[in-house]
Amino acid sequence: MITRLEVELAIKQLPEGEVRDLAKWLQEYLDEMWDQQIKADVASGKLDRFIAQAEEDIAANNVRDLNEVLRNG
Repeated sequence: MITRLEVELAIKQLPEGEVRDLAKWLQEYLDEMWDQQIKADVASGKLDRFIAQAEEDIAANNVRDLNEVLRNG
């Protein structure tokens, strides 16, 4: 098995363009892992209470516009 240190050393030997391509690929890979985890959490019911709370807040109009939240953040 290749170690992380070996991967790091190999990356340092790549041209900048290939490092950027690798970074893009790695981000897409991580995004896909995240998507799969969210799907698994939804399927298992782990997010049910958060979904229910969000639905209650929406029904009670206890929400703020995203643009307002971002401007105040």
